[in-house]
Amino acid sequence: MIDFYSESLLNKLFETNARFNTKIDLDKVEKAIFYAQKYHGQQKRDTGELYYTHPLEVAYMVADYSFETDTIITAILHDTFEDTKLTKERIRYEFGANIAEQVSDLTRVRDNKKISAMEMIQILRNQNKTELLLIKLFDRFHNITTIFIKPPQKR
Repeated sequence: MIDFYSESLLNKLFETNARFNTKIDLDKVEKAIFYAQKYHGQQKRDTGELYYTHPLEVAYMVADYSFETDTIITAILHDTFEDTKLTKERIRYEFGANIAEQVSDLTRVRDNKKISAMEMIQILRNQNKTELLLIKLFDRFHNITTIFIKPPQKR
């Protein structure tokens, strides 16, 4: 389904390709949007918005700093392992091993326990995974900009 968030991201990437002569694969990005919408389904954020709008907002911000198709798709799918039934195997099949590994690297469940966002940022920094660090920082930024909606005990 093409909605405001999807259309905004796709238009931005189209304009980026034209302006900077980049080769962002818009068909592949659109496929990732479909998977984010399908697997996040009717999940809602505390803001009341459908959950999939969050990773699309993150991808929109990431696209200002990365023209890599895989990085943008990873941003779109970054919460799917933790929050949906989309599997690493399915992502590998649909999008390739690189994206599956990147989404896995952004998953905060490690050794059957959830690590904090700060621990995740430190891990990515220590591993010099710049593109993934960019995604995680914009993920945190977007969460912080919408935190006022959450009850105080969840902030």
